[in-house]
Amino acid sequence: MNLQLAATIVLVSGLLTYFLTKILIKVLRRFGWLVEDAHKPNRPLIPRPAGPALIVSILVGEAILYYSTYDVRIVALSSTLIIAGLIGLVDDVKRLKGYYKPLLLILASIPILVLGAYVPQPVFPIYGKSVRLFIVYPLLVLAAIPVTANTINTIDVFNGVVSSFILIASLPLLAAFALQGDWIMFTATLPLIASNAVFYLFHRYPSKIFPGDSGTLALGALYGALAICGRAEVVGVIALLPAILNSFFFLSSVKRIIEHREVKERPVKILQDFKLVASRSRDAPVTLTRMILAKGPLDEIEIARAITILATVAAVLAVVTALLTW
Repeated sequence: MNLQLAATIVLVSGLLTYFLTKILIKVLRRFGWLVEDAHKPNRPLIPRPAGPALIVSILVGEAILYYSTYDVRIVALSSTLIIAGLIGLVDDVKRLKGYYKPLLLILASIPILVLGAYVPQPVFPIYGKSVRLFIVYPLLVLAAIPVTANTINTIDVFNGVVSSFILIASLPLLAAFALQGDWIMFTATLPLIASNAVFYLFHRYPSKIFPGDSGTLALGALYGALAICGRAEVVGVIALLPAILNSFFFLSSVKRIIEHREVKERPVKILQDFKLVASRSRDAPVTLTRMILAKGPLDEIEIARAITILATVAAVLAVVTALLTW
């Protein structure tokens, strides 16, 4: 592993995220690209989206790695990031319908297939043996990127949650790549981690900026692409379990693909003291937040802390899986 290259990539991606986010906050405020922070008194207006800053910062880090390795997988990762980010940016501007995004996000899967940046033999957990899926695997890739992108998108509900979640979930991927000795994919994960770590400083409670769909879809798609290109699919799935379960609960309760803003009966309600309480309505969708609130009201910070704990537990389980596999 080239430590100097890794350090350069972390430094560049981190610094770019810091300065571009600061610039974007001013630009978005100037042009009125603001949304209400609904869980706070007086509903303050927060700039959105921060996606462009995250995408550019990560892309620069990946470009540095590519021109040092010329590994085609880096091109696939970058292409997936760009396509998913553009789809998210369109959604930030025009508000796509719920079922449009999963369909469009299939396009973000195509670079992985076209460039052959995958191995259709996922490694079986614990035993470390691969399973041949030459026909089925490309179809799984087409489905995987929309799933990871939308999964990360749906977990973006409170200040700091999505940025901290991605940061925690990325660590098991690093462990898996290190155990495999795949230092290129290890280094390719660093721009994602560095950018999220710095962005968290702006996104944590109380948020100064929101990532928007351009941010969440791009980050989720890149995460899925890293797991696929680095042959760490199972590790990635386990690390994302809280977010995956959140999506599963929501979809199974509403029984169709819709946006959260289209839900008529909200899963949680805001009390006068701005604590949140689970809805008692049978028509309200089931979500991870609603389940966390089953025991009683909590404030935003407490809910975010609970989700972070779940993410940490999932990450530990994912690391254990990696250790038992390789």
